[in-house]
Amino acid sequence: MADCCDHRQIAPDVKLGKGVRVFGFTNLYGCEIGDDTKIGTFVEIQKGARVGQRCKISSHSFICEGVTLEDEVFVGHGVMFTNDLYPRSTTSNGKLQTEADWNCVPTLVKRGASIGSGATLLCGITIGEGAIIGAGSVVTKDVPAGAVVAGNPARVKRWISEDAVMANGAGVASARA
Repeated sequence: MADCCDHRQIAPDVKLGKGVRVFGFTNLYGCEIGDDTKIGTFVEIQKGARVGQRCKISSHSFICEGVTLEDEVFVGHGVMFTNDLYPRSTTSNGKLQTEADWNCVPTLVKRGASIGSGATLLCGITIGEGAIIGAGSVVTKDVPAGAVVAGNPARVKRWISEDAVMANGAGVASARA
């Protein structure tokens, strides 16, 4: 289950699949991790998050409540997910917010997608199957299957294959834009 047993916080409510490797200085609670997934150092995965099978979560990444990673997803170093469209520390009357004061907005990363180091993904989006998010990108809207996106905000730069272009209803000219 673990390669490094020092300095890991794995709550009893975490569901770990077979062959999961969890490295040091991690914080996992209330989440579900699929078989043969590797979780790097300094990763936090919050309650309600789901990570599929054969995923790789690189160091210093944050996977918050509401995030679902399907099977075979790659998450680079320092990737940040969000789950609140309008975050605030207090309510309108100045009291600290509680879980009752906000709505968790889910994010879905489909099978085989790859997210480059330092990317930030805003909540409420879907990353399509096999898509690639460039390092440092800020993803603010859905990414089609097979697309390669980069930038701030992230935009389609190219497609993995001609099949992906056709499946997403884009002509070759728009795929090269």
